[in-house]
Amino acid sequence: MTRELYRYEFQPDVPLEEVEASLLLAVLATESLHGESQVRLDASHYLDPDRRACVIDAGTPVGRDVNRLFVGFLRREFGEDAFQVARVDSTHQPEPQEICA
Repeated sequence: MTRELYRYEFQPDVPLEEVEASLLLAVLATESLHGESQVRLDASHYLDPDRRACVIDAGTPVGRDVNRLFVGFLRREFGEDAFQVARVDSTHQPEPQEICA
């Protein structure tokens, strides 16, 4: 299964509390488009304060909308040079599991 991931890295002068607020706002806005339950099922993201990075899974329509809204909010609030974003295509191989009868 291929996952479409976007990795954001933030400059040292960008307050991560405000990045987190922008991420929450993007999730809330996506709930207006898709509904709270669908966002809960399909939206996946991770904010790593130690690495000043955020990863969003855009492999579903919900995830793509979270990603689009997030990048738009970041650009308006912090400017183009405050962060870098890169698409990271990842292939997820499920771990083999033992089957008991």
